[in-house]
Amino acid sequence: MEREGNTEQKVLVAVTGASGTIYAERLIQELMPRVSRLYIVASETALAVIPYEMKPLRSSAYSLHSLLKKNSFKGEHAKKLAVFANNDVFAPVASGSSAPDQMVVVPCSMGTLARIRTGVSQSLIERSADVVMKEGRRLILCPRETPLSILHLENMLSMAKMGVTILPPTPAFYQQPKNMDDLINFVVGKILEAMGFHHDLYPAWNKKRC
Repeated sequence: MEREGNTEQKVLVAVTGASGTIYAERLIQELMPRVSRLYIVASETALAVIPYEMKPLRSSAYSLHSLLKKNSFKGEHAKKLAVFANNDVFAPVASGSSAPDQMVVVPCSMGTLARIRTGVSQSLIERSADVVMKEGRRLILCPRETPLSILHLENMLSMAKMGVTILPPTPAFYQQPKNMDDLINFVVGKILEAMGFHHDLYPAWNKKRC
């Protein structure tokens, strides 16, 4: 797929404490040239998981660990990026009047999914998801837990019935991945497709017959 240019969309990427924070980092890298405004918020557990999990997979460009440690940005970053604490109830994404056009929770813990489903808005992530849903915007949840209990499945089914996209970060192998990056890019490519963005992270299936 061809890479799409910049749009006027505002996008929120939320990171929770489930495993798979590398997907959030790569998604942020891919969204930067595509959107006009990118909001980032991480849960308290995510802040502990990120430095632990990302050590062997640290990326030099838009490192999630570095982005979350910065309080201000300069140049192009200042125009595009905004990082909020998960307890910042005054963040613009907590209000329907300034709701993002799209929100992705990646990875999404089962606790976060359950609280979003029931409308429990005890954090900025949960409140933002509530706002996105009530404003009729696109919400994508990427649950990583496995195996899944009946409770997990019922929560996901309930959210899907509300119009939320449930996108488990499950790599595929038909693109014949050569390394870890290929597996990560497949998942991120699927998220971008769900958001309506074109990409060239992996070739389309059976491209010769497309």
